[in-house]
Order: sequence, then structure tokens, then C-alpha cells
Amino acid sequence: MIRRFPEKVGPYMGFAVAVVFPLTSLLFRRRWHGLEHIPDHGPAIVAVNHVSYADPLIFGRFVWDAGRIPRYLAKSSLFELPFPLGRIMTGAGQIPVHRGAADAAQSLRGAVDALGRGELVLIYPEGTVTRDPGFWPMRGKTGVARLALLAPDVPVVPVGQWGAQAFLDVYHRRFRPLPRTRITISAGKPVDLSDFAGAEPTAEVLEAMTDRIMRAVRDQVAFVRGEAAPEAFHVHRTDRPERPR
Repeated sequence: MIRRFPEKVGPYMGFAVAVVFPLTSLLFRRRWHGLEHIPDHGPAIVAVNHVSYADPLIFGRFVWDAGRIPRYLAKSSLFELPFPLGRIMTGAGQIPVHRGAADAAQSLRGAVDALGRGELVLIYPEGTVTRDPGFWPMRGKTGVARLALLAPDVPVVPVGQWGAQAFLDVYHRRFRPLPRTRITISAGKPVDLSDFAGAEPTAEVLEAMTDRIMRAVRDQVAFVRGEAAPEAFHVHRTDRPERPR
């Protein structure tokens, strides 16, 4: 069957899919829910929880199966990886985030431009793989809220995914390719952020928007896990004293 997309696939994305598609079919048993909530055309921000370094491969397959081309927000340093990885990321239209930018809005300029072209932008609001002991979503960073304010009227779709941590868990030194891992992903209805329309990006506004988005993501995680989620979000402390040089 010939798959049609609202955006141009391009040779680098085509190559990545040619590698990832059979790999995900071989390694994982997939169960998708809510594909109809991924817009079939036009811009959208898709916010998803992060449980494993294998997530981008698996979630990229979910978005592809929904008929869209995945465009990830990723650290700019990843685009400097040795050939061919960095070149593939650039050629496939992935979006670098310059975390050291003085202007927080400027660090998201690539994402805003992608949304302006009608693309689907994928973001892990936690910023890293969850450190919650039960693998529930952590408290999100405010980048997703900033992006939503910079791109008004663009829907923010919450997604929960579960299972990849059983396949690859770097922090507990676990890699188990067999037996095939069950991966379940569910997309929900867009988060209602209408009451923030036109708001200034104050700390209070950004935190309130982020909390609402993360609660919607957490609800999807609870659905795919079939469990009640904890009320409070785990807070990942990243501040460490500077090491002596």
C-alpha cells in the first residue's frame, strides 16, 4: 500500500523509516490507541512521556502509523554526532534545541518554524528519561508551554506510552530484546489551553500550562498501564555542585 503524507518525506526520512520500520516490527509487539487524535494534516504539538532511550524509535513508528512524519525536538549536540547520524537527523528534518540560548523563545525558533510549515512537532516535556521509581511521568519543564504560547491555535496532543523500559533501561543496566516487548501507546484529545490565549509567558502561566499538559499525559499513561497514577509528580533535581577542574 502506498502511504500518502501531507508533508514531503524526503530521502533521509525515507532511509530512517526503511531501517526503523522493520526493526520495530521485529523487536516489539505494538498496541496503538487514539491514532485518530493525531491530526491527519496541519501543525500540532505532541507531548509524550519518556521511559527509555528506545522511545524515539517506537514513538516515531506510532506517528508514522498515524500517517504523519515525526519531527522531534532534540538537543543541538545530537546534530553534531559523527557521520552519518548527525547528517541523518538534519536531513530528516529533526529540530535542534539550543539550550544555552540567552532567549528561551529563541531556543524554540526551529520548532515554531516547523509548526508554521504545518508539521507535527514531538516533544518530551520532562526533558529526559523519567527518574520516577515507578516510571510515572515527572514534573515537566516549561518548554512545551512556551512553545504552545509561541504557536497559538496549534493543538497540544497528550500521549502516554509504556513498555520500552522493559526493553532498554540504561539507568538500571537492563537490555532485554527477547522475548518481544509489548509496547502500548495512547493519544488523547488535545489539551484545552484556551484560557491561556494571549497570556504573557510569566513563570506562573508557564507552570500552570505545563502542569495541565503533564496531567493529560499522565492520564494517558494511567490508561495504558491500567493503574491509578500518583497525584504528585516526581521532581528530578539536576542541580549539582560544580566539580573542581
